[in-house]
Amino acid sequence: QVQLVESGGGLVQPGGSLRLSCATSGFSLDDYAIGWFRQAPGKEREGISCFNSRAGITYYADSVKGRFTISRDAGKNTIYLQMNNLKPEDTAVYYCVLPTACAGVGVWGVDYWGEGTQVTVSS
Repeated sequence: QVQLVESGGGLVQPGGSLRLSCATSGFSLDDYAIGWFRQAPGKEREGISCFNSRAGITYYADSVKGRFTISRDAGKNTIYLQMNNLKPEDTAVYYCVLPTACAGVGVWGVDYWGEGTQVTVSS
């Protein structure tokens, strides 16, 4: 049974940093692409990053490129999203996902979702 459990969200001031973690179980990280989506109030869910180890592909949406970094620790079965230079427009619920597709142009077709963690960027 696949499980994804996010943690690390919270309130941070503009310009600050947070690292989100996603503890996984029920599968091997070597067998799946990984990714992060977010949903801001009143907006649709947005795929912001993914990593496909087999294809050697890492994707970032333009809105987070240069500020966010996706990574994984297969030994700890954990996925991470390091978020730097946070902006108020980054305020959203962040979801760890296992996507069907992760390519250089985007991430889509999510097979599994975590429950999400709230990130609020405000002074």
